[in-house]
Amino acid sequence: MTPELVITLGQETLKTAMLLAAPLLICALVVGLIVSIFQAVTQINEATLSFIPKIVAMALVLIITAPWMLDVMTRFTTSLFENITTYVR
Repeated sequence: MTPELVITLGQETLKTAMLLAAPLLICALVVGLIVSIFQAVTQINEATLSFIPKIVAMALVLIITAPWMLDVMTRFTTSLFENITTYVR
């Protein structure tokens, strides 16, 4: 296993992990921002108010993006198994 191969494999792994995490993280960021603006406008200072909307929104995003996430993970895993002879040499 050459250093270039290890770096390439690491880059692909990080890219896949970021692709899988991005929809949920962006959803949590947007919902948190909207709830924070709502709290600032109405002067409600409740720390737990943003918890339920974030959970619900993230569950919806997970349901919507689950097929795509599964496809990305399947392609990455298939690529690893197809190239395993290259990695072992």
